[in-house]
Amino acid sequence: MSRIVLGVSGGVAAYKAGLLLRAFTEAGHDVRVVPTPSALHFVGAATFEALSGNPVTTDVWSDVDEVAHVRIGQTADLVVVAPATADLLARAAAGRADDLLTATLLTAHCPVVFVPAMHTEMWLHPATQENVATLRRRGAVVLPPAIGRLTGPDSGPGRFPEPPDIAALAAVVLSAGAGALPHDLSGRRVVISAGGTREPLDPVRYLGNRSSGKQGWALARVAAARGAEVVLVAANVELPAPFGVQVVPVGTAEELRTAMLAEAPGSDAVVMSAAVADFRPATVAGAKLKKGSAGEPDSVPLVRNPDVLVELVAQRRPGQLVVGFAAETGDDEADVLTHARAKLARKGCDLLVVNDVSGGQVFGRAENAVVVLAADGAATEIPLGPKDTIAAGIWDAIAPQLHRATQP
Repeated sequence: MSRIVLGVSGGVAAYKAGLLLRAFTEAGHDVRVVPTPSALHFVGAATFEALSGNPVTTDVWSDVDEVAHVRIGQTADLVVVAPATADLLARAAAGRADDLLTATLLTAHCPVVFVPAMHTEMWLHPATQENVATLRRRGAVVLPPAIGRLTGPDSGPGRFPEPPDIAALAAVVLSAGAGALPHDLSGRRVVISAGGTREPLDPVRYLGNRSSGKQGWALARVAAARGAEVVLVAANVELPAPFGVQVVPVGTAEELRTAMLAEAPGSDAVVMSAAVADFRPATVAGAKLKKGSAGEPDSVPLVRNPDVLVELVAQRRPGQLVVGFAAETGDDEADVLTHARAKLARKGCDLLVVNDVSGGQVFGRAENAVVVLAADGAATEIPLGPKDTIAAGIWDAIAPQLHRATQP
């Protein structure tokens, strides 16, 4: 059980902190909520106390005998400030200690994650951006805000990310430290495909696969947290869009191919994590094919779909990295990695992320384990863990190659 301090500052998004608190406690963590005085105008202390099972106070004058303004930070394994308003970011960057939360931030030896939420103009103001840069330079993780509906009719960057996304990234930091989410992809544009394509047979039926898109979602979420501009080409994924990510929905392999070939030229890295159908029905019936009807087919002829990964490699510009995925099983001819190395050579991509899916592993599950193969023969094993942790490991493998590829 880890000790998490959940700091809550005074923005309207404070009501969502309760959902994040519930996610932390359901994962088995001991959570101490430390709100600012203004946060309690939005959510009362009783709510946080009931959900956390711990006392809630905002000032340094309570529990003086326990020296709470020092002990809370000293004993924490992780501090998450969500929401973090422009005022809170400014006070944290300046090293202020005028309430219990900012005092806690000054005494914390553990990783600290800030989750900004504010109006667009406040987020984009140079003062806020400088404060964010200062906090990141000191080692804090500052997540980018989501883009969407804000208070009132306005819309833009500044929206509070969805609590499950925050919880997933907090788990990455908790397991590996703030170094798991460095801001090393700032200024980079990445295009990621996710999910599984569906090839229609008639208006009702299709040929598809078991990909849930969860690993691609995690790759997009982690890339955005590490500073990248992310475009996510999503094939039939029923998940909320990750924060700070542009989602391009597609259905079939041909639609995915069109989207990827359009988005790839302006990117620094292309990651093909989607499960693209190798074949599609040669014809698509205009009406449902019914059993026992005159139109019931004796067989379903198939034709090959284009190999999108090979096309992306063929159009790759200098300095661009192309990363493929391989869901493999061993057989009488070879084991998983032997098949994967042959695929890497055949496709010509820079890296290949290999999933062993024997026995139905990986698909739809919360955890994964992969091996990242490089064109130079190197192999990096990323052991079983949550898919966001796996995503962080994959980006750890991509980032150095991306840096070297763009060096003069």
